[in-house]
Amino acid sequence: MIRKILFVLLLFPIFQNVAGQKLSRTEKKIIKSIEANNSNAIGFLEKVVNINSGTLNLEGVKKVGAEFNSAFGDIGFETNWIPMPAEMNRAGHLFAETKGSKGKKLLLIGHLDTVFEEDSPFQTFTMVNDSTAQAPGGNDMKGGNVIILYALKALQENNLLGDAQIIVALTGDEESAGDPLEISRKDLIDAAKRSDIALGFETSTGFNYATVARRGSSGWKVEVEGKRAHSSGIFSENTGAGAIFEISRILHGFYTDVKGEELLTFNPGTLLGGTFVTFDDMTSKGTVFGKTNVVAQRAEVRGGLRFISEEQKERTREKMRAIVAENLPKTSATISFSDMYPAMAPTEGNHALLQKLNQVSLDLNQGEVVAYDPGRRGAADTSFVAEYLDCLDGLGTMGTGAHTPQETVNLNTIEALTKRTAILIYRLINE
Repeated sequence: MIRKILFVLLLFPIFQNVAGQKLSRTEKKIIKSIEANNSNAIGFLEKVVNINSGTLNLEGVKKVGAEFNSAFGDIGFETNWIPMPAEMNRAGHLFAETKGSKGKKLLLIGHLDTVFEEDSPFQTFTMVNDSTAQAPGGNDMKGGNVIILYALKALQENNLLGDAQIIVALTGDEESAGDPLEISRKDLIDAAKRSDIALGFETSTGFNYATVARRGSSGWKVEVEGKRAHSSGIFSENTGAGAIFEISRILHGFYTDVKGEELLTFNPGTLLGGTFVTFDDMTSKGTVFGKTNVVAQRAEVRGGLRFISEEQKERTREKMRAIVAENLPKTSATISFSDMYPAMAPTEGNHALLQKLNQVSLDLNQGEVVAYDPGRRGAADTSFVAEYLDCLDGLGTMGTGAHTPQETVNLNTIEALTKRTAILIYRLINE
């Protein structure tokens, strides 16, 4: 059923409004401003890429935030740095806002942090050829932040932001969200509750794609206890099956009885079993002690779950709980879950936004924009606000090798994507 519904939703907007319209005189002025500022936009991108801002490099995240803070202040936005509690080990978030009541109230989402920590093989912004720069963190997602900034700059230069409510939210911990989420995502959710539409500028999946749905993510852990005994007694009434056979049964049950729903995946990432087991959640490293002539007393497996809706998540969890409860002799098992990112479902409102973006692209002679397969996208901050308002994501820069030192950003597409963003924002705040 999910597959059929998703197929219809994904295809619905593709065939709407395929004929382009002429840009208005005002929109043509916006385009000229973007063209005039494009070299500065790329220069600004180089500047912020060259500041390491791995999630745990708190000072680096703050430095990148300071650059954007100044830039948004220069175009008339009221800025606010929101620190996180020290025990969370996260730098905080930058919010910038214009206040008004005209048209749709917009929330524009990006993030300041990258996966490249201070001790990573970080490389600076380096031109590969005339159109491509090696820029770790430039594609994911400092380039998207620059698109937000320079689209709004073009609107401000043409005096088009005077009575609009636009909130720019640049989080400082998207790559590793601070715990608890109730604190680290509170300000983002509060902003969503007083907005009508959210636009996310995560890495683009392609020039003619946008994201109307993202799968959510959840952690899970199974812990098993068996009876420690000499291996000669395994399978006996007194000794039972042992912890490793029990955890093997559980994982096999997940594979055979839970696998199969459209857009549902679950992956066991670590597995430990033996007489004694230890695991450090902070470092994701563990140790095991055991012998081949001793029945395993402990076993643990940790994994991730991806889902397209809360209903699918809860249904899957119930299936997993039922399998865990059917214990082999002399064993016991428990399963626990941790919420991470909620799902961003492919709603009608999201598709209506895609239709508007598609019309903008056609009017700019940039071709059709269609929905990207949500099964091929990871989670992002937009997911946290999706239950409150219509959303569209994947509006950022294009590139390759995200999350690797070889990450690149396609500089030739920044101007075109900034034009698309600026015209979309202009039309939304004038509805």
